[in-house]
Amino acid sequence: MTAQGSGSARATRQKRQQLIVDHVLAQGDATVAELTELTGVSLMTVHRDIAELADRGILRKYHGGVSAQPSTVFESSSDFRLHAHSDEKGALAREALGFLTPGMSLMLDDSTTALALAKLLPQVGPLTVVTNYRLITEELRAADDIRLILVGGEYSRTHDSWIGLSALEMIKSFSVDVTVVSTSAMTSEMTFHQEQEIVAIKRAMRGAGALSVLLMDHSKVGRSALHRLDPVASFDHVVLTGPVDETVLADMRKQTDVRLVTT
Repeated sequence: MTAQGSGSARATRQKRQQLIVDHVLAQGDATVAELTELTGVSLMTVHRDIAELADRGILRKYHGGVSAQPSTVFESSSDFRLHAHSDEKGALAREALGFLTPGMSLMLDDSTTALALAKLLPQVGPLTVVTNYRLITEELRAADDIRLILVGGEYSRTHDSWIGLSALEMIKSFSVDVTVVSTSAMTSEMTFHQEQEIVAIKRAMRGAGALSVLLMDHSKVGRSALHRLDPVASFDHVVLTGPVDETVLADMRKQTDVRLVTT
């Protein structure tokens, strides 16, 4: 198979698996026969898709079917997040590019929204980029104008990033011009994440930046998660995609600079 053919097959598989995930998350569970009819592929192909999604921790297999993992699992999975709201993440990244100028130092968290921004950074260079996300290091390691600093620590397969006490201490040792982060949920006054350890990492990153920018697609607005992260007012800029409730938007704008972008 040619490289182009391989890439096309991979994209088709990703779309099919996303369809399976969306269906299972909406229904709670599904049988193999149901997913075969949904996707229009063979029973064997569906079994392979289910096995791969289960190995990645996104879905959970049982005899004859598949069920959704608890929300704390699939919302944390880097693989799941990579294929969700990609157009909105691109729009957020393009807006965030306006906060950067050549010569700056920048810290990026392990969000896939920050990854979308990382893909645009060679347009701005030279820049110094600090991150704990493996996919960002892969994206930027060959960029000539990017000085890349990796935050080390305990590797998390779920997040595909380095976390833990060592990572936290290293993040606190930096002082960068701009920090860009995203998180799982927010209300008009507070941001949230479902994992305590990730909350600590994101808080430290925000504190390491002279300027902090929060990027959030509209699906995360008006929601909460188990752990409080930081007040909306603690971010210098909040960039959102619409639609966002006008009352929520007005409340946020009383606290900080809020920018609404379209995809």
